[in-house]
Amino acid sequence: MPEIGGKKVMFEEDDLPYEEEILRNPYSVKCWLRYIEHKNDGPVTSLNMIYERALKELPGSYKLWYNYLRLRRKQVKGRVITDPGYEDVNNAFERALVFMHKMPRIWLDYCQFLIDQCKITRTRRTFDRALRALPITQHHRIWPMYLKFVRSHPLHETAVRAYRRYLKLSPEDAEEYVEYLVSIDRMDEAALRMADIVNQENFVSKDGKSNHQLWHDLCELICKNPTKVTSLKVDPIIRGGIKRFTDERGKLWCSLADFYIRSGHFEKARDIYEEAIQTVTTVRDFTQVFDAYAQFEESMIGTKMDMEEVTDEDDTDLELRMERFEELMNRRPLLLNSVLLRQNPHNVHEWLKRVKLYEGKPKEVSVIWERVPPYLFYQEPGGDVGHH
Repeated sequence: MPEIGGKKVMFEEDDLPYEEEILRNPYSVKCWLRYIEHKNDGPVTSLNMIYERALKELPGSYKLWYNYLRLRRKQVKGRVITDPGYEDVNNAFERALVFMHKMPRIWLDYCQFLIDQCKITRTRRTFDRALRALPITQHHRIWPMYLKFVRSHPLHETAVRAYRRYLKLSPEDAEEYVEYLVSIDRMDEAALRMADIVNQENFVSKDGKSNHQLWHDLCELICKNPTKVTSLKVDPIIRGGIKRFTDERGKLWCSLADFYIRSGHFEKARDIYEEAIQTVTTVRDFTQVFDAYAQFEESMIGTKMDMEEVTDEDDTDLELRMERFEELMNRRPLLLNSVLLRQNPHNVHEWLKRVKLYEGKPKEVSVIWERVPPYLFYQEPGGDVGHH
């Protein structure tokens, strides 16, 4: 009569053919599986005992371990997590990993089983053991579940350290890390990671974003969080983008001004808007900047008007703001004309329009005529100025 754990194993009469077969072929997995299939509808303890006997003879059989562990998990399913049966299954996993430590499926099943038990520290350590035991070519099997686990708990520092390790293996997933950093309000490190991404010429976004879009994401991140992003110099970064992406200068200028507004440097923001409308070369960029500038001035006036206690100094300041806003709106045609002339200094129609805008101001008009390219004064017999 067979023994296991120092105890004799009892079996029924219809088990006899299977027992004899096992005696003849104790190292045949098929023989053990046939016996297990025969006992599937029998008592749980008998079935577990057969698995234990089989694994004692064949401890290196992946198929036996996998089926046995799946059976043991099924047996405790639905019980409260404090049930001692869970720890028995954990011990079975530990015994299996003595022989199956190179099998990622066993590690994954064990980690998931520990997650279901809400054993946070033990789960994290088991994930780390799995990464140490498995070859690096198998690590991609472990990391998705590991990252999902650390993200699902308020373990921010643990998750950050896990992501840093993961990115050494898969640097192409840096965007996912940035999203996580933003979600936990670690804006400074998120901005640093984004800066690294946009500086990599060969970086391919998994979200299908171009380098141009990544630049805008970086600018938006640092401009909306001026007090949280302290490791980057925002002004040079955005100005670098303005020089680099000529088709999106309007948005970038607005982003830079927004950064100073959120920082509380309103006069600096006004200087940025003025610099922008004096340098943009397209009507679209001008419209974006001018509208943002006008909205900024309106909001400043509205804030002043909403103050409960108003002093004489506040009244003076409010009048100044309103005059400034009115002057800005009056300057719009002239500013737009300047944009069109920067875009095409040979546009005769715009030069004539500029002269008309300064009507009644002879000094300004004389300055304009001095700036007009000389060849535009060429006059055709028909009398039209500037038609070469």
